[in-house]
Amino acid sequence: MVNTAAAARRALPSLDRLLGSPAVAELISAYGRSRVTEALRRALDAERERLTDAEASPYEENHFLQSCATALERSSAPSLKPVFNLTGTVLHTNLGRAVMPESAARAVASAMTRPVNLEFDLDGGARGERDSHVERWLKELTGGDKAVAVNNNAAAVYLALNTLALRREVLVSRGELIEIGGAFRIPDIMARAGVKLVEVGTTNRTHLKDFAEAITPRTAAIMKVHTSNYVVQGFTAAVPEPELAKLAHEHQLPFIVDLGSGTLVNLEDYGLPHEPTPRETLAHGADVVTFSGDKLLGGPQAGLLVGRKDLMTRIAKNPMKRALRLDKLTLTALDAVLRLYLHPEKLREELPALRLLTRKPKDIAAQAARVQPVLAATLGENWRVEVCDCKSQIGSGALPVDSLPSSGLAITPVGKKGNLNKLAAALRALPVPVIGHIRDNALKLDLRCLDHEEEFVLQLEKLKTFKT
Repeated sequence: MVNTAAAARRALPSLDRLLGSPAVAELISAYGRSRVTEALRRALDAERERLTDAEASPYEENHFLQSCATALERSSAPSLKPVFNLTGTVLHTNLGRAVMPESAARAVASAMTRPVNLEFDLDGGARGERDSHVERWLKELTGGDKAVAVNNNAAAVYLALNTLALRREVLVSRGELIEIGGAFRIPDIMARAGVKLVEVGTTNRTHLKDFAEAITPRTAAIMKVHTSNYVVQGFTAAVPEPELAKLAHEHQLPFIVDLGSGTLVNLEDYGLPHEPTPRETLAHGADVVTFSGDKLLGGPQAGLLVGRKDLMTRIAKNPMKRALRLDKLTLTALDAVLRLYLHPEKLREELPALRLLTRKPKDIAAQAARVQPVLAATLGENWRVEVCDCKSQIGSGALPVDSLPSSGLAITPVGKKGNLNKLAAALRALPVPVIGHIRDNALKLDLRCLDHEEEFVLQLEKLKTFKT
C-alpha cells in the first residue's frame, strides 16, 4: 500500500531548486540571500510537518512562495510605525507623546544627511558646545541665566541633585514624592543621585516651619516637585515658591523646582487650564528649574534645566552630563520647536501638540459625523456605530484632573455577535494601526487627534474581511 503522505513529502522541492527559481530570485533581491534561505528552510520544515496528515491538501508552489514572501515582509517591517491615536489622551506616553511640527521633521532630515556644526564654533573656528544651539532660545523664553539639555526630565533632576547635593541632604515635602509611569519615583532618583531625601511635613499639609526646622548643616538644597500627575484635595496646605526660595536663600541653599511636564507659554491664553511655566518659577526665586521637552512643550524627548549661572555652570561640568547629553537629531528638532515659540501668534497653528489640545469641540463633532456612516457601513449589521461625547485627557502627567470636551465613535456589538477585543485587534492590525480603548462595554474612538482623516477612512475598507 502506498504511503501517500510520505510520497507527498518526498515530492517537495529541494531548497537548492527553490533558491534557483525566478520568483525566489526576486525575494533574494529584496531581502538578501541568507534571510530568504532561512525563511525557505523553515517553511519547508513546516510543510513536511503539515503533510504528515494523509488528508492534507497537496503542496502548491505558488501558494507556498507567497506565504514565504508574506512572512519575509512581516519580519522585515519596521517595529516603530505611525498609528492613529484615538485613545483620547493627546500626549500619550506609550504612543510617543507630542507630535512634532513639520519644520522639525525637515530640520532633522537635513541634519541626518549632512555634517553639522554640532560642537564647532563657526565664528571662532574652534570646538564649540552642543547645548549652545538651544541655550539661546531657552534663556530668552524662560529668563534663565544659563540652560542645559539632557535626554529626559528624570536625567535633568538626577544631574541637578548629583551636582548640587552629592552625599548631603535635600528637603522635599512628603506630599510631593511623586511616581510617574514606568515606576519612576522621586525618592529613587534622589538615592541614585547620591543624595539623602529628608521628607518634610505630611502628605496633605506642609508648612514653612516644617522646612525651617528640618534644615541642618548637612542640608544641601530645598526642592519642590510639581505634582503634575495627581492633585491632593481637601484639607491641604503647601508652601508657596517665593517663601521657600526666601528660606533657602537665607540659609545659602539652592532652591530647585522640578516642573515635570513644563510649558513655555501661559496656557490660559489658549483657553486651557493654567500650568506653571519656567519663567514664572524663576521669577518666584527658583535657582534651578527642570522640565520636559516632549510633553506640553511639544518637542522631542529631552530634559531641560534653566537657572542661575553659577549653579548651571557646575551642572554642565558634571561628568555624567556626557552620558546624558542629547544627540544632534534631538537638538535639531528641539531647536526647531523652540524657534516656533518666538512667534506666539502663530504657535497654535504650527505646533501640533497645542493645535490638538485646542481643537474646537464643534469641529471634532463634525468630523465624527462624517466618519460614522463610513465605519458603520464597513462593519455591517453586527455592530452599532454611534457618535458620542468624549472627555479627552491632556496626558503625560500634565493637568491630571482637567479634561477637554471632544467627540468620537462608540462601537458596540448587536446582541452577542460581536467581540470587542477581536475588533480592537483588527483595528490595530490595519496598515496604520488604530488605537482606541474599551470602556462601558463599547470600543470608543476619540477623534480629537484624528489628523489624517482621508487616510483613516480609506483604510477602513480592509475591515470588511473582519469576522467576529
